[in-house]
Amino acid sequence: MDDKAGAFRVGFATGVMPDKWARVWSERMPRRTLDLVPLQDRDGVAMVRAGELHMCLVRLPVDREGLHLIPLYDEQPVVVVAKEHPVAAYAEIDVADLADEHLLQDPDDVPEWRDVAAEVRDGSRYPVPTLSLREAVESVAADAGIVIVPMSVARLHHRKDVVAVPVTGVPTTKVGLTWPVDATDDRYEAFIGVVRGRRATSTRGR
Repeated sequence: MDDKAGAFRVGFATGVMPDKWARVWSERMPRRTLDLVPLQDRDGVAMVRAGELHMCLVRLPVDREGLHLIPLYDEQPVVVVAKEHPVAAYAEIDVADLADEHLLQDPDDVPEWRDVAAEVRDGSRYPVPTLSLREAVESVAADAGIVIVPMSVARLHHRKDVVAVPVTGVPTTKVGLTWPVDATDDRYEAFIGVVRGRRATSTRGR
């Protein structure tokens, strides 16, 4: 996807905040349009492969076949609970201490919780319908359960009636930038330079 006449399209996963990079891009290349595309529930890697996006800011791991990928930063995992929930008073909590809670996600999404969860171990867990994150946080506010997500995602869906508490025992989530291995447009290197903090005078960032 090297059409230089159109906008340079960069997708980004929910919670990722690319605005600072967009500002740098516009300062350095005011004549070259950058189009930021929120993924929401779409598969950013598939969109890159299909040519719908030039690059994408994704959460790892992803299938890297046919793609370049550079890791950018780690995200702190948090548990989101109702404001009146006892866990809301904690500065930090270990995932093992959430074993008696009801997770409003697929347990396989958080294997560290799944492996200690009482309701999984004793078979009492009831099926949970597939919820959007907004719907899941609404259920958390009603004290129907918990969700465990990256801090940036929790901030995006913040409400006054829920609290996000850092969780230990769950690995951080890595955010990376991916693009096709056969990309030749010089805007790819330019955007890589922006996200890596290279100076505008760096020839590698052009």
